[in-house]
Amino acid sequence: MFSVTTHQFSNTVFSMKNSESLDDLAIFHTVVREGGFRAAARRLGLAPSKVSTTVARMEAALGVSLLRRTTRSMATTDAGRALADRIGPLLAGLDAARAEVAETADSVRGRLKLNVPGAVMPGVLPSLLAAFHGRHPEVEVEIVVENGIVDIVEAGCDAGIRYDEVLAQDMVSIPIGPRTQQIALAAAPDYLEARGTPAAPRELTEHQAIRYRLPDGPLLAWHLVEGGRIVTAEPISRLILGVNAIDTGLGFARAGIGIIATFRNWLEKDLANGDLMPVLPENWPARGGPRLYYPSRHAPRPLRAFIEVCQNHHDG
Repeated sequence: MFSVTTHQFSNTVFSMKNSESLDDLAIFHTVVREGGFRAAARRLGLAPSKVSTTVARMEAALGVSLLRRTTRSMATTDAGRALADRIGPLLAGLDAARAEVAETADSVRGRLKLNVPGAVMPGVLPSLLAAFHGRHPEVEVEIVVENGIVDIVEAGCDAGIRYDEVLAQDMVSIPIGPRTQQIALAAAPDYLEARGTPAAPRELTEHQAIRYRLPDGPLLAWHLVEGGRIVTAEPISRLILGVNAIDTGLGFARAGIGIIATFRNWLEKDLANGDLMPVLPENWPARGGPRLYYPSRHAPRPLRAFIEVCQNHHDG
């Protein structure tokens, strides 16, 4: 088995061209950290061929094999792992030094890429992004809308927004938007006049409903509070929408197609003007609001600025 000493690596690494060594080492470390060339390329914004060529050039300069490659997998050699372990803290120190220098800048620049579910698009993000752009107008924000569970690092995003039940355990998260949200039921007056207003959750089995389906197949359950416990209602699914269209359901509810279950704050205007009527309001459940999540290491300056805005923007 191949072994290598720290002294050997120090001599060999610094014998590489100084103009290339720092960037090359950073690329190699990202390959090891991300577990592959394609994932590293996405993270770095480089072509996979550029990443592969860089590692091959390093191996030629060092005279050792750093990675074992097959058509389906990649693993570090003993030498590669030793090099990655040695340079990791050095690269982290450089990132921290850059961040400290950037802190002295008068304005934040760059790009912030967020991965969010459709549920937060209309009610949570507009006011937050308005506040963020007001303070940091030179940051470009890109929003990727996905409703499934997403590895934000693999997806090339700086941060994501999800609810507690699907947050990755190795991520840092903070509340964003309303701290709690209530799930409310509502229907058009014409629908309730024609079919009656349910007086208890069990009566929902006789009613038409507008339901949402998750990307992996199941319908979103209707949970209600009754007698101090959570009960599940099974209405008649008259219209089923994908959660990617979650903000379109109110239009169908106003048209009288059936009862809809959605966030209470989305219903406030319709309830106030009478376009929709509350259904079983004493049985509406509450849940925790969405959370911004991101890797714990080395948050870029635009993300740190956005985190600060989120922490100062209390809603609900």
